[in-house]
Amino acid sequence: MAGILAWFWNERFWLPHNVTWADLQSTEEAAFPQAEDLYLAFPLAFCIFMIRLLFERFIAKPCALGLKVQANGPQKAQPNAILEKVFTAITKHPDEKRLEGLSKQLDWDVRSIQRWFRQRRNQEKPSTLRKFCESMWRFTFYLYIFTYGVRFLKKTPWLWNTRQCWSGYPYQPLIPDLHYYYIVELSFYWSLMFSQFIDVKRKDFGIMFTHHIVTVTLITFSYVTNLTRVGTLILCLHDAADIVLEAAKMANYCKCQKLSDLLFLTFAVVFIVSRLGIYPLWILNTTLFELYEALGNFPALWVFNVLLMVLQILHCFWSYLIIKAAYKAISKGKVAKDARSDVESSSDEEETVPRSKGPHSTVTTNGTSGANGTNGYLTGATSSEEH
Repeated sequence: MAGILAWFWNERFWLPHNVTWADLQSTEEAAFPQAEDLYLAFPLAFCIFMIRLLFERFIAKPCALGLKVQANGPQKAQPNAILEKVFTAITKHPDEKRLEGLSKQLDWDVRSIQRWFRQRRNQEKPSTLRKFCESMWRFTFYLYIFTYGVRFLKKTPWLWNTRQCWSGYPYQPLIPDLHYYYIVELSFYWSLMFSQFIDVKRKDFGIMFTHHIVTVTLITFSYVTNLTRVGTLILCLHDAADIVLEAAKMANYCKCQKLSDLLFLTFAVVFIVSRLGIYPLWILNTTLFELYEALGNFPALWVFNVLLMVLQILHCFWSYLIIKAAYKAISKGKVAKDARSDVESSSDEEETVPRSKGPHSTVTTNGTSGANGTNGYLTGATSSEEH
């Protein structure tokens, strides 16, 4: 194991020429980032998750109920043993042939069976109340950490001149505020990595999971190699849009449509300006060119830049979805539903259903109760995302 670690942390790969790990050991005169510091992120991630549970239950939920957020989930499908067996054991999305077979077996018309399956799928979706609590937690955390980051960075020289990120590198002492900022951000993303499997499921689950892996990797390796100055700029820049996104979601769940639309359009502007403008012109410029000019070439430099470019590809993908939704908002006069909505759209199945031949005629025509106004906003949150 020691041999594998020594091979992985090869100095000639991770550090500039003539720099060794021994040079970055903390002394009485100056402290530098140490790999073992990152172990703090795991218990802290657990603490953040527990704080989240308490926050959602004792703060977010009362706020949601006070704002009259819908507490019930989507309308439940009427009990039916045959359809339930098909749903649980065979398929949740029956094809036309299976629908016709079930129609003959149950003496139901096809449209009613389609509605039953839609209601049954939506039955497993989270309530608006749960989604509001999740968004309020993320809004609160992003607001706190973004405010902390801005207050910290405005006192640093590298905020105003990115070349200062590389001045004296790698012998840049670790500032306590920077250490706290980095560890809390890393802990939060670790908590997201694990909680994503129990959070509200989004259609972009795989993309967001990739985003979280890239983010955790960048934070970890940039800390160990003391590339923390530019790291703080990246973290703060990514948190800005997520605050507005979560606020837009909360307004949407509260059915404050005009406020929700305004916040969404504000989010769209902030996201596109920060991720497609500031990020490449400010961050990628300094990591691709200024870093190379200051320190020369070493392998880890390209690893970091590849990961940063992966983030930029995700930014472009999310920006496309945001622009698409913003175009619909302008052309139709209201913000379109989230492309990663976790409640299925009823589409044309919400039409009046012809009266069927059996007792199934009592099925409600609204198979997605609560869907209108409960969808989240675009996948651009990274978040985020949110990041």
